[in-house]
Amino acid sequence: MRQPFPRLLLLAASTAATFVAGAQEAVRLPDLGSSANALISPREAEDYGAQMLRQMHALDLTLDDALLDQYINDLGFRLVAASDRPKDHFQFFIVRDTQINAFAAPGGYIGVNAGLINITQSESELAGVIAHEIGHITQNHLYRAFEASKKDAPLLALVLLGAIAAGSAGGDAAAGVLMGGQGLLLQRQINFTRKDEIEADRVGIQTLANSGFDPDAMADFFGRMQDTLRVGEGEDALPALLQTHPVTLDRISDARARARVLEDRLKDRPKLPTLDKASWEKSTAPVLFVKDPTTLVSTGNAAPKDSAGDTYALMRERVRVLSGDAGKLASYYATNLKRKDFDTGANRYGYAVALIRTNHGSQAIEQLQPLLASRPDSVVLRLAMADAYMDAGRSGDAMAIYKALHANSPRNVAVALGYAKALAVQGSRESAQQAAALLRPMLDNSDDPEIFRTYAQATERAGDSIRSAEAYANSAYLSGRPFDAMEQLRRLLKRDDLDFYQRSRIQAQIADLTPLLLELRKRRVATDDNPDGRSQQ
Repeated sequence: MRQPFPRLLLLAASTAATFVAGAQEAVRLPDLGSSANALISPREAEDYGAQMLRQMHALDLTLDDALLDQYINDLGFRLVAASDRPKDHFQFFIVRDTQINAFAAPGGYIGVNAGLINITQSESELAGVIAHEIGHITQNHLYRAFEASKKDAPLLALVLLGAIAAGSAGGDAAAGVLMGGQGLLLQRQINFTRKDEIEADRVGIQTLANSGFDPDAMADFFGRMQDTLRVGEGEDALPALLQTHPVTLDRISDARARARVLEDRLKDRPKLPTLDKASWEKSTAPVLFVKDPTTLVSTGNAAPKDSAGDTYALMRERVRVLSGDAGKLASYYATNLKRKDFDTGANRYGYAVALIRTNHGSQAIEQLQPLLASRPDSVVLRLAMADAYMDAGRSGDAMAIYKALHANSPRNVAVALGYAKALAVQGSRESAQQAAALLRPMLDNSDDPEIFRTYAQATERAGDSIRSAEAYANSAYLSGRPFDAMEQLRRLLKRDDLDFYQRSRIQAQIADLTPLLLELRKRRVATDDNPDGRSQQ
């Protein structure tokens, strides 16, 4: 199992302490260098971004849902693959915020607010915003902005400044501190020069077109956002996206002109595979379990917009429900579905998710049945039906769906997590062992505390108390409680029934975590499990 306790930069703790003390003295941040080409290594940039995301997870500022996480990363990496730096590190996540905004951070971390996803009208529009943020990273705009702001607080330190210091407060205050720090970050990071914004547009539109999306979508979306400027309200009433990404008519016109050029070029591209099956087999390596490789290439027969098979439309409604008040949204869907123009597959799916979230599984089943009849192979709809069955007390029907889905997609995290939770409810040792086996392959590449927590519960019921204790410690760390994680590991190390490998594994995790805790204690940085920043010897 992966050791999720990286040796974080000690700069993290010292930066946080500086922020906490900022009310009494000037901010003192380390000099990260003056050359934009040698400011920070790719590994260090990833550490900054990862720590920011970890603290956002801990403060419940991210929308942590395996299905949505899978969707936004699939969309993001489809764009990255078509960018000019496809091998760089990227990670995409959804922010639990109804403001219309998106941002990029060092290390290739790109966050998209729930509010932005909710107001997009097509997947191409959503992809256009993400492609723009990718453009800021691939064109090194973050480093340029850092270089330009060296008279002020360094940009890359501000990333950690807002993230770690937020852990020193609790509840709404913590969220306020982090979002305030994020606001500083966004001003430094996204408030680029007009030239940078236009360059990110142009590069993003190229990436958008190369990925098979509508190159006009970016201009369409920013044009709709620019229309809000005409309502005559104050600057504070503007969407956050417009405050961090100023939009002008010239910029929109330039984007549309660029899209026209790309559309003309794309007309010459073949719409279907250019090789038949026999020719393909001679020119490409065989693909396991695929009899006809030409079926892997899209033929353009996409699901109609807003149908039950439009994954984007389904995910948009899922974001709306999971980021909002499920009870109020259930009433909203129920009322509006009486209108013919509102009665779409996506909206009925959103209604079903809201019903499941409010423990009305039987009603959700009624909403999902006709959708599944039209799209029986939809993983999204089948997972929703399994959830509805579980909520309605029909665990046998739910298990049948999970079993079939897992057989087809054994590495699908959303399927594995749902299946494991359903198995854990069964209560038997055998089902717990099966649940643990499902999740174990997911641990190596996960920083989701829910996966570790579910795995811990499963291994505990399966009788593997050592693996369970390790997983609980990992979950505590990923949830922003590093001192609690250390205490759990130390207690575990005192057991006299550990074998050599178990003891070595636990000692390695303690060694990884110790430098960070020493620095946090030295700087008196408060965390959820050490609120005064002094205790925890």
